[in-house]
This record gives sequence, C-alpha cells and structure tokens, in this order.
Amino acid sequence: MKSAAAAFAALAFCGAASAQDLPPVDITGLASDMAVAPTLPTLTKIVLVGDSTVQVNSGWGGAFCASHVTTQVACIDLAKGGRSSGSYRAERWWDIAVAEMKSGGYAQTYVLIQFGHNDQPGKPHRSTDLTTQFPVNLRHMIDDARAAGAVPILVTPLTRRQFANGQLDRDLVPWANAVRKVAIELNVPLLDLNADSGDAVQAMGAEAATRLSQVPPSPEVLAAAQTGTTIDAKTGVAPLEPSVPPTDEEINVRAEPLGDPKLAFDYTHLGRDGADHFARIVTSELARAVPALRRDLLP
Repeated sequence: MKSAAAAFAALAFCGAASAQDLPPVDITGLASDMAVAPTLPTLTKIVLVGDSTVQVNSGWGGAFCASHVTTQVACIDLAKGGRSSGSYRAERWWDIAVAEMKSGGYAQTYVLIQFGHNDQPGKPHRSTDLTTQFPVNLRHMIDDARAAGAVPILVTPLTRRQFANGQLDRDLVPWANAVRKVAIELNVPLLDLNADSGDAVQAMGAEAATRLSQVPPSPEVLAAAQTGTTIDAKTGVAPLEPSVPPTDEEINVRAEPLGDPKLAFDYTHLGRDGADHFARIVTSELARAVPALRRDLLP
C-alpha cells in the first residue's frame, strides 16, 4: 500500500499534468449571454380615483388593493374623502393621478374613476351640476387618462344604506345614470357598483346593513333599523366635544393629530366588513368588464 505522502505527490503530479494538457475553454458565448439585460417583468398598474367611499379606511379601495389583486399588480388608491368630480380636479389631486399614469414601467395602467356622492347638491365648493358639470368632468378625466396612455374605467357611485319601510333609498341613481351615459358615449368600460351594491344592501335589509359601517350603531339607531326604517345616524351618540376644558396635551394632539381614521357610524362609509364586501363586488365587475385583467384579480 502506498503511503499517504506518495499518494498525495502522485495526485499533485497528475493535476499539474492535466492542467497543462487540457484544451482551452471557449467562454465567449457565456460572456455574451451575461451581457444581455434580463427581460423587464410584465406588470400592471391600477390607480383608484374617487371620494371617501373609495378611499383607504372609509371605502372599498383599501380592501381591493390589499386582497383582490395579484403580486403582478401595483394598486394605488388616490381617492380623497369629501371630493367631487369638480373639487378633485380643482385641488389638483387629479394631476397626481395623471402623473401616476405617465410614470412608465408597466405593461398597462388602468384608472378606476368613481364620483357622485359629493357632486350632489348642498355641498358648498364641491357640488356640481348634474347636467352641465358632472358629466363634463368625467369626460375630461377620460380624455386625460387616454392621453396619458392609461385605460379609464368608470364606476357608478357606491350606494348609501338608508331605508324607509324596508326599501333602500337609492338617492344616487341620477348620478349613476349620468356615469352610464358617459360610458356609452365614450366607449369606456363600466362597473355598475351603484346597481350591484344597491341590490346587495336591499337583499340584506336595514338591520344587517348597519354592520357594514365603521363602528356599530347606537341602540336607538339599531332598533330603528330593525323596523326597516333608518333614522339619523347620530341619534343616541354622545357629543364629541368634552364637557370639561381640554388639557395642554390634548390641545397639542389636536393640533398635530396622528394619521388615524375618524371612525363613526353612518350610512355611507365602510368598516372592514363593508370594505371587504364591496371590494369583492368591484372585483367581480372588473373581471367581467375588462377580461384582460382577470388573471391579475383575486376573488
């Protein structure tokens, strides 16, 4: 048996001889492959535009972006509470949305546009005329979105949840009709959320619909809902202002508040259950209206 030292010497000799005798390796092809940049991933962007019924923490938009799109989608909720189709543009929130549409890097960008709640009469500096302003604002948004290379999608306004004698008060139907008309005129995909959300709320009834709000109703409001007729959402709710003067710390907090949502019971805004419920409806409508997006949506 060879000694360990002899074996090692023989191995070293063979290695040296092999290194000298082996033919050169051609790595030009490998170097060429490494120099080619990888293909850019194919991603989709969805931008949400609207009022508080679309906004994060008070509408369906946050739940939609969080739970109903795949990882191949960048979903951005730019909805702003209290805005109408007019004030959203006047305050230049729409300019930010257009910049998102122009940002590039995505195979396709879609923008979902939902207004109507704050376009109704009685809202100073927000209300728009149903005939001469509201549809015109929508048309401008559609033109701007297309010019930015995005695909505009109109959404009829989410229903409110007030009842009388067991019947839902569908007070936003005129604005929903205006949205439908513009969608037909300009050949824009339409999500008829007003009709579908209204049917869903009517089916569940006044009492069950109270569970969709941000917080539970007062006992008085719940008792009224159980009769099939809703009453003022603030009935039985203690005043927000304290009866004693605020402390210095409380004054400071009010001056520089944290970014927490202002939660309250009403018949318009949505808590987590409400947001999830209507986000599923939006997702189903979107899959039907825009088949190209189906693979990027989660039920």
